[in-house]
Amino acid sequence: MNYQQQAIAGMNPVELVVALYDGMVRFLYQAIAAVEGHNAEERRTALGRVLQILMHLQSRLRMDVGGNSAKALSEFYASIFALCLEGSRLESPDRLREAIGCIRDVREAWSVAARDPEVLRILSSDHPPAPVMMAAGGRGAPVEPAGSNWTA
Repeated sequence: MNYQQQAIAGMNPVELVVALYDGMVRFLYQAIAAVEGHNAEERRTALGRVLQILMHLQSRLRMDVGGNSAKALSEFYASIFALCLEGSRLESPDRLREAIGCIRDVREAWSVAARDPEVLRILSSDHPPAPVMMAAGGRGAPVEPAGSNWTA
């Protein structure tokens, strides 16, 4: 097992989502460099990686469990997907930077959740308490119950 595999193996599910968001940002910067360098192949490769991550995150959402939070994440992923496609089609670094800004905002919420002792307690328990459900495939950002002040 190499260093990167060991690091990933030690992450909780929320930290893994943060790592995926970091990967999207990294690949978007590669796509921007490719656009600015007029390298269509590198642009397509980098954006293809971003789109693969988005599709993976989208496929892991549990709409039956996550309710409004899962729906909001689904819409977020769709909007980032659209920004990436538009940024590629127009060869627009500005559109790709806009996607980076949006991803960073949501990534910060996931990062805060990854350090929240209550979230970690829920992730480590076999049976999460009824009012708190997980949005991404049973593992991910907690979904706010009605009337909750949970913001991730």
